[in-house]
Amino acid sequence: MPELPEVEVTRLSFAERIRGARILGARLGKPLRWPLGLDPAALAGRTVLGVGRRGKYLLLQLDQGVLLVHLGMSGSLSFQAVQPDAGPHDHFDLATTRGVLRLHDPRRFGAVVWSASPDAPPARRLLAGLGAEPLEAGQFDPAAFHAGLKARRAPIKQVLLAGDLVVGVGNIYASEALFMAGIRPTARAFRLSRPRADRLHAAIRTVLARAVERGGSTLRDFSSATGETGYFQLDAAVYGRAGEPCPRCGTPVRQIRQGQRSTYFCPQCQRN
Repeated sequence: MPELPEVEVTRLSFAERIRGARILGARLGKPLRWPLGLDPAALAGRTVLGVGRRGKYLLLQLDQGVLLVHLGMSGSLSFQAVQPDAGPHDHFDLATTRGVLRLHDPRRFGAVVWSASPDAPPARRLLAGLGAEPLEAGQFDPAAFHAGLKARRAPIKQVLLAGDLVVGVGNIYASEALFMAGIRPTARAFRLSRPRADRLHAAIRTVLARAVERGGSTLRDFSSATGETGYFQLDAAVYGRAGEPCPRCGTPVRQIRQGQRSTYFCPQCQRN
């Protein structure tokens, strides 16, 4: 599943190129997770003012309204001057004067939704429960993060994945940040001291920033809007490395299941 780094890499790969483009038309393929919310023909003539991001949602800011794009489990965007004929998994095309933005999504858990503004429904409903943006200056506060952890009794990795305290710390990045901070994924969130929470706060920012620099993680078929794959998975210290020696102490990395997801950690370096 594309997580925050992959979504941010996607945004960076086409945001400047589509800025200022006038929409010529839109095409819908098979139904996606949620309806578009207006007649696709109504998008023609509108201008793309910019592309923002909130959590894993891309926000195409138009001169009239906003398009929210979610990549779901298997979605990806491409932006090209001319696109080939749409295939069976190409479910949305936005044709503009700068090129065509296409959503490709084999599993169709993605979505493109129009809203009058980010504060109007349905955008307000989709964005309301999202936590702090970890890479935005001033939004991810260490004290607020620790206070939020103190109110949660679930294992720390599950709290990170929930996304209501901090967004974008997906399965790969939660394992890596917890390793960097020396915290076992099964540790109860409310038991973390302020110094340990501060270490985790810093690790989350470091890991996510590094992932963006490396183009995200390509485990299956993720690529940016220009077709480039990511390389962060090659830098992973524990994720996907069960049985291999810990890069710090040499202890074999362990793999467990948490909430139907694989978790990787070093039993020596990471403590409850």
